[in-house]
Amino acid sequence: MSERKDESPSDHGPHQHAHTAPSTQQMRTVGQRRRDAEEKLEHHLQEARHKDASHHGEAARPEGSE
Repeated sequence: MSERKDESPSDHGPHQHAHTAPSTQQMRTVGQRRRDAEEKLEHHLQEARHKDASHHGEAARPEGSE
């Protein structure tokens, strides 16, 4: 019998069970990734707005000139 007592047939190894709460570090990582993704999305949206405005000739004038 070479079975170890800390292993059970229902043990899935290092994988978390669906009902297990994430660790603090995992929550921080998820939060940081979310902030990064939101920042990236905002950057892309600003670029798209800028391209759309320049396409319509609105951004062709230097700022402050009328």
